[in-house]
Amino acid sequence: MKIGCVKEIKNNEFRVGLTPDNVKAYVAAGHHVYIERGAGVGSGFSDNEYVDAGASILEDAADIWEKVDMMIKVKEPLECEYPLFHDGLILYTYLHLAADKEQTDALLKGKVRSVAYETLQETDGSLPLLSPMSQIAGRLSIQEGAKYLEKKFGGEGILLAGVPGTPKANVVILGGGTVGANACKIAVGMGANVAILDVNLKRLEELDNMFGSHIQTLVSSDSNVERVLKDADLVIGSVLIPGGSTPKLFKERYLKEMKDGAVFVDVAIDQGGCGESSHVTTHDDPVFIKDGVVHYCVGNMPGAVPRTSTIALTNATLKYGLKIAEAGIEEACRNSAVISSGVNTFDGKLTCKNVAAAHGYEYTDLAELLG
Repeated sequence: MKIGCVKEIKNNEFRVGLTPDNVKAYVAAGHHVYIERGAGVGSGFSDNEYVDAGASILEDAADIWEKVDMMIKVKEPLECEYPLFHDGLILYTYLHLAADKEQTDALLKGKVRSVAYETLQETDGSLPLLSPMSQIAGRLSIQEGAKYLEKKFGGEGILLAGVPGTPKANVVILGGGTVGANACKIAVGMGANVAILDVNLKRLEELDNMFGSHIQTLVSSDSNVERVLKDADLVIGSVLIPGGSTPKLFKERYLKEMKDGAVFVDVAIDQGGCGESSHVTTHDDPVFIKDGVVHYCVGNMPGAVPRTSTIALTNATLKYGLKIAEAGIEEACRNSAVISSGVNTFDGKLTCKNVAAAHGYEYTDLAELLG
């Protein structure tokens, strides 16, 4: 199979879909890999490393899109890339289609066979291709939140851990999944007061066993959320419905009850955000202030630490990518319910229930299309 990887063009996105080690693995399996010149530089990988690994370096991204059977990326294609889609192309990347109707329409029109990292689900219910970026985003959310609590960025001007004789910051985490647990780990490590909310009592029990008396666990209800937000200095939104639109737990009316200079980091913004007041921002212009609350809603948070993020992501994606390349997408899906769970669009049909529900589109069972 012909495999392609182009330079990411999203604002301040320095990750890359394949490392030189990944290229070696694909080439060893008998595939041909095309890399756009400079694609890996932002993550610290030179063109020479890709050449040494067996890749062909091309100058023009459009040439790569045209040549390949499977395109491996990190972030969703942008509008200027939609005309490069072609019938039968396998697109293997993050898509987040529930929050992006235009991209959904473009993939359907182009009859792209898209495999979304964020919906591929293992037999144990885990999301192995979302997990590494969720770990990074969770940890980074506290790092960024602590920075924007500084006065010069519009925050309250407080230190998360405080010092002897001063109060610690109150951190509230909405959602106890991978993002929430990793945010919790860093917030506890920095010495903040931490409350974490989730609808799943079993998950709250697990978090209580992990962190013990260092955190307060609460059932996520409107009344509990509203109550803890009044004293919150930093709020992390980490709610997830795989492939679907994120529920708006952080109500706009709560803003007027919160402290001036409090910070809200909406990690769920890729899927539409869990805040009613949220809208996507970029690393160039990451925050805005509404009703005195600083909102950080960057859509590609892990792109801020591309070396770590690229290695973590490609460690996870390689295994499934090799299976798709070896068997082709149709046979790979017949052989693996895990790979088929990642397929969002296939030959002009929408094959992800949560995306279909988000846009009110018709859902088609992938098994029917595969015969």
